[in-house]
Amino acid sequence: MLAVYAQSFSADDPISGLVLGERPDPQVPDGWSTVRVKAASLNHHDLWSLRGVGLKADQLPMILGCDAAGIDEDGNEVVVHAIVGDPAWRGDESLDPKRTLLSEKHDGTFADLVAVPRRNLIPKPAALSFAEAACLPTAWLTAYRMLFSRGRVKPGETVLVQGAGGGVATALITLARAAGVKVFVTGRDEAKRQRALDIGAHEVFEPGARLPQRVDAVMETVGRATWDHSVKSLRPGGRVVISGTTSGPQPDDAQLTRIFFLQLQVIGSTMGTADELRGLLTMLESTGARPLIDREMPMEQATDAFTAMATGDVFGKIVLTR
Repeated sequence: MLAVYAQSFSADDPISGLVLGERPDPQVPDGWSTVRVKAASLNHHDLWSLRGVGLKADQLPMILGCDAAGIDEDGNEVVVHAIVGDPAWRGDESLDPKRTLLSEKHDGTFADLVAVPRRNLIPKPAALSFAEAACLPTAWLTAYRMLFSRGRVKPGETVLVQGAGGGVATALITLARAAGVKVFVTGRDEAKRQRALDIGAHEVFEPGARLPQRVDAVMETVGRATWDHSVKSLRPGGRVVISGTTSGPQPDDAQLTRIFFLQLQVIGSTMGTADELRGLLTMLESTGARPLIDREMPMEQATDAFTAMATGDVFGKIVLTR
């Protein structure tokens, strides 16, 4: 089968280790199923894999990709939940200490076929295209959990999304707006700030700018560069939800005094559960909100797709199609 896989690692030039070529069809353990992939979206996780983060040399070659939508062995249209957990684990899959993502231990979704546990197959609503559905299991599920499960954001509240443009940021904007939440967004790039307005942000600002009001919650994926602004932007009793640190994990000032004095909440959030993915699909189906797709490209153009993501030339998700 045709697949996109990591053949080698390079911290400085990760795409040099990317290969498009033939790989054996997947082996299917008991309790697993194959899915014929119709669409699969890129995540920064895929670039980190090419840098050797989360993978070891003896695991290569490894087919990349966490997210996919396609057709299972019974002819059902499905979305693939990306977390592969311990079969004995019960409860929130994101808390399973033995959990892994597709493409970390098991081959990923950038292939004609992917093997996954049957419990990871979620029915795809007919209202969503395969490309739209393929955007959901990592970035959009992360945003859904940040907002509603961990952040407990409610209609009428105000949130700040730090950083415009990436898959999680565009998901946060779209989902918050669909839920009746007032959305502020920061971004370094003027064009991306305008795009944030186009997809639902109420107001946009340069990084670090003073906001017209303090917010109930901040969605933080940037880390060091925005942490001070995130904490100072919260109302007393507000909460900051963290799911990434793209600018670095060590802030210059953790703002501990402000956090305890104003009784702020610092909440970690990682990925999401299969039940949350079902909830996300239901929300999109009922509200009409849809993932923002930057571009769809055939799998044969995977190198170009990875290059665009690596250079930041993206607003929304890049989807590989079959």
